Amino acid sequence: MRLIGSSDNMSTAGKKRSIVKTISWRVIATTDTFLIALLLTRSIEIGLGIVSIELMTKMLLYYIHERGWANLEWGMEENTELEEE
Repeated sequence: MRLIGSSDNMSTAGKKRSIVKTISWRVIATTDTFLIALLLTRSIEIGLGIVSIELMTKMLLYYIHERGWANLEWGMEENTELEEE
């Protein structure tokens, strides 16, 4: 497996990547929340109300979670293969 990121062959996750991952995951998860709320309440207004709160709180919490993991070395593997030039 080829790891990308730094000269010491350890992969890193940049802040921009974390933001894009946060947004893409929120689109999927918020759609799921809306569908569940709609199914349970049969109300578009209540579903949208739930989604509007959930969207912001979970994006913030996910970003904090992602940055925390990006700063840990636990679970990272060194690239033992030589890079081909």
